[in-house]
Amino acid sequence: MKFLLAGLGNIGPEYAFTRHNAGFMVLDRFAAQCDLKFDSGRLAYGAEFRHKGRQIYLIKPTTYMNLSGKAVNYWLKTLQIPIDHLLVVCDDLALPFGKLRLKPKGSHGGQNGLRNIQETLETDAFARLRFGVGSDFPKGRQVDYVLSPFDSAEEAVLPERLDRAGEILTSFCTAGLQMTMNNFNE
Repeated sequence: MKFLLAGLGNIGPEYAFTRHNAGFMVLDRFAAQCDLKFDSGRLAYGAEFRHKGRQIYLIKPTTYMNLSGKAVNYWLKTLQIPIDHLLVVCDDLALPFGKLRLKPKGSHGGQNGLRNIQETLETDAFARLRFGVGSDFPKGRQVDYVLSPFDSAEEAVLPERLDRAGEILTSFCTAGLQMTMNNFNE
């Protein structure tokens, strides 16, 4: 069995530790714990490993957030991974900071990476792990907020939340979507 874990974010040092890069941060932490290194590939940085009989592929699209669907679609087709073995990890303004919510499908909720993936794949029926980044910004300042770094209080909690997200990734690949939702959704 093969699985594709896609963390969403933007490439470049100016975006590295911003809220909008929560998907990249989850995959970076997960890869480090699995002793994996990302290599530059077509449309994405990628890594892979085997775990409990599963071949697990991690990608961080290099297409920037708004064109994430191009990379996800390419790797799904190239690796011949069924859409029900895809998990997209992204930031979510609608959730309080650090809250993790796994869903089997749904709307993009204004998240441009999810929107592009849904448009490209022509479906919203794929699993997504939403990483809450909160919504503590003045009206009209959403872009500035998501492209800003976490504050010091959030940074103190961030490692534990990233680790928890990594546990969800492992469970998704080994126990399945429904059991993982039952065990991890907060």
